[in-house]
Amino acid sequence: MVRRDFIKNAGIGLLATSASSVLLCENLYANSSAEQETQREDMFKVAIAGYTFVHFDTDKMLEMMKRTGVKYLCIKNFHLPYDATKEECDAFHEKLNNCGVIGYGVGPVNNITTEQMVDDAFEYAKRANVKLIVAGAPNEDLLPYIDKKVKEYDFKFAIHNHGPGDPKYPNAKSIWDKVKDFDPRIGICLDIGHNVRTGSDLVSDLRKYHKRVFDIHIKDVTAAQSDGTEIEIGRGIIDMPAFVKALRRVKYAGACSLEHEKDMRDPLAGIAESIGYFKGVVAAI
Repeated sequence: MVRRDFIKNAGIGLLATSASSVLLCENLYANSSAEQETQREDMFKVAIAGYTFVHFDTDKMLEMMKRTGVKYLCIKNFHLPYDATKEECDAFHEKLNNCGVIGYGVGPVNNITTEQMVDDAFEYAKRANVKLIVAGAPNEDLLPYIDKKVKEYDFKFAIHNHGPGDPKYPNAKSIWDKVKDFDPRIGICLDIGHNVRTGSDLVSDLRKYHKRVFDIHIKDVTAAQSDGTEIEIGRGIIDMPAFVKALRRVKYAGACSLEHEKDMRDPLAGIAESIGYFKGVVAAI
């Protein structure tokens, strides 16, 4: 279903055109009947990946999250450093909570190449008071050690797929094949844009691997090939209604976390459009 047909059929007009579209979506949602509210209640949460705000400090990040109506955040180290003390982590969470935001995980923690780096990642998550570590490209020979650590800490460890340019973990299948025989707390952070750019079937992969999908990075892309680039959700080739239906079918209970990598020095309009469109899909189908 193309974008213009979906918007026409859903009858939600200019839902995803600006930051105000988020408010329109929320108003439409609030005015729904009790029966509709029950039907649209989902187990998954709409969130934002901290990497989206790489060029902004915590205060500016929280301001943009408030303006776009997002309450969940995957914490990145440039907002909460890896060496932050427990007291600094607690103060960071308090600041989030004062703005109505919940930090649900940390990462991606990138380029984990030694056992010490694995130890550091788990201790960081412990101090940050979360039980989800999103990891970018950990060495495959460390998986047995990570298996040991998830059992020790009872944390989930989700490996992020990075598309055709990642020789180790380009898509969900590549992660599944490497982790399927380890503890079930080692799994996938499914980046849907990168997954589609490898030519993989997103809905099929979610159905196959959902038991190991602990986090999802939502975005859209211009093409299902290596030279596809990120674009605002709803402007690209990913069938979001089919994806949301699949989330419900597998009873996905994690976060759908927008990782917006377009116009990263001026991302607010793109964030608002993407969040507004995604929420519109969730509300309309």
